[in-house]
Amino acid sequence: MGYKIINGKLHFAQDIAAAYGSRSSVDRASRRDNVSFRNTLKKEVDKSSSFTISNHAAERLKSRHIVLGENDMENINSAINRAEEKGCRESALLYGNTVLITSIKNRTVITAMNKDSDNDSVFTNIDSMVIV
Repeated sequence: MGYKIINGKLHFAQDIAAAYGSRSSVDRASRRDNVSFRNTLKKEVDKSSSFTISNHAAERLKSRHIVLGENDMENINSAINRAEEKGCRESALLYGNTVLITSIKNRTVITAMNKDSDNDSVFTNIDSMVIV
């Protein structure tokens, strides 16, 4: 199960699928065939206002008692947008006492940890760091 942040609000992927998956198979087929400029533009515009939290990251947030509110989500999304503008691919987002390892290309938070945790604190395969 994945998570999606849309306009700063957390949504479960299965809830989104259920909301859009209730249409008839004929309607779904016509939507698939109806790729328009408007739909493509909307998809690209919406992309900059949302990001995904992977299952792994959601588990880490929960187990480490890291709670993110709506304002936090907006700040994180803004940091992802800034990193994307700079051409970053994999970033460590430093947000308060939390480090979020994020795939900028996929707009997905991969994992999360407390900055002061007892972990090894060695980050590999990142090309940037954004202080939020």
